Amino acid sequence: MFEPVIGLEIHAQLLTRSKLFCGCAATFGAAPNSRTCPVCLGLPGALPVLNGAAVDLAITAALALGCTLHPVSVFARKNYFYPDLPKGYQITQYDRPLATGGEVRWTSAGRDVRVAIDRLHLEEDAGKSLHDVGEGADTFVDFNRSGVPLVEIVTGPDLRTPADAADFFRRLRALLVAVGASDGCMEEGSLRCDANVSVRRVGDTAFGEKVEVKNLNSFRWLERALEYEVTRQTETLLAGQRIRADTRLWDERTGRTATMRAKEEAHDYRYFAEPDLPPLHILPSRIAQLRQVLPDLPEAIAARLVADHGLDEDVARRLADDAGLRWVFEAAAAEVGDSRQAANWVTGELVRRMKETGLDAGSLPFGGRDVGRLLRMVDAGRLSATAAKRVLARMLAEGASPEEVVEAEGLSQDSSVEGLQSLVAETLSAHPGPVSQFRAGKAAVLGFLIGKAMKASGGRANPALVDELVRAWLAGPDGR
Repeated sequence: MFEPVIGLEIHAQLLTRSKLFCGCAATFGAAPNSRTCPVCLGLPGALPVLNGAAVDLAITAALALGCTLHPVSVFARKNYFYPDLPKGYQITQYDRPLATGGEVRWTSAGRDVRVAIDRLHLEEDAGKSLHDVGEGADTFVDFNRSGVPLVEIVTGPDLRTPADAADFFRRLRALLVAVGASDGCMEEGSLRCDANVSVRRVGDTAFGEKVEVKNLNSFRWLERALEYEVTRQTETLLAGQRIRADTRLWDERTGRTATMRAKEEAHDYRYFAEPDLPPLHILPSRIAQLRQVLPDLPEAIAARLVADHGLDEDVARRLADDAGLRWVFEAAAAEVGDSRQAANWVTGELVRRMKETGLDAGSLPFGGRDVGRLLRMVDAGRLSATAAKRVLARMLAEGASPEEVVEAEGLSQDSSVEGLQSLVAETLSAHPGPVSQFRAGKAAVLGFLIGKAMKASGGRANPALVDELVRAWLAGPDGR
């Protein structure tokens, strides 16, 4: 019986306006090679100047992870060749990083999970290679990302399942976003993960041969890649073969990893102290200032949502992990006066519609109070739950208020007892066969009759009232 041993290396882009060592914009989506200068292109004679805002964000991330911040850290050159690395080396931190020794804890299925943070350090990003561009099989290089500020967060080998690894990655992203250190946008490359995985026999204390899977920018990809690797390595050992230490890439299309290169060791990079940058000194007073303004972390936010709103822990965690979604929920809950109803709609129907349209909570064309007013219409019987979903979809598409959509589509629910009594009588009188079957004891026919009454109303009748009136009509003498 084998068990996996997993450690992660996460690269998170820091949320600064400019790059780590120059004044070029660190924005995503600009025309290729339009955000470059002699420094980030590595031209001879260009000297780096450290971005103080990036240092503050790295300190903030370290504090949120409970790390020990070191008063002096040192930048180093990591030497290797790749087309998107114009200098031929990357400026990073090696033997004297910014911070060490944090941890992340949580409970999963009754298990206490603890993941140590070995180190957190600053470094610059490389450029981006674009393969198979145009009609041929050409490769182009965009240097806009070159020099963008990153923190690399390295865990201990503490994870034992692919699911726990994905859960940790998800929680780390939520933490970094919550404290404003990173936007965590994986689609834009702001957050990426390298996974180190080996397998060993249960009970062994020595680690197996380690394999690295590079550049995973999806929780699902991380979990699937690790599941594949654990299976592959286990089958290899059971066949009496050895695991080769290599660096691999995940192919989502085939569901397999493939060898990229032999795995490098630290000596392959020929690290040495960066001669163009002095040691980085962090004053205790600066750490104290940043600690004082550190926002609430997701675990504390989730606990508050459970205590203040009576939410289930999993729902509270989902809201705690997404600040924008949480603001929508809290405004909706205050408007409708029902926290559970607001949470169910926000984390359910609203999130589903957002995924369909590619929107996030920060780009919604309406606010949480609009959602709350929509739910009040449902509570007041003016709108059915089905109609409310249609209204929400149009609100997302057009940015209209719920009142405007209801008025435009004529969706207001009919709760008039007198009018619905007549509609029910006409509908049931037109279906004497099913009425007779119901009175003969075939209870399943009731749903058919209620459905016919709802259809006759054009879907605008109050379903609960229709149900009540149909039952009353069927129980009456001679069907009245």
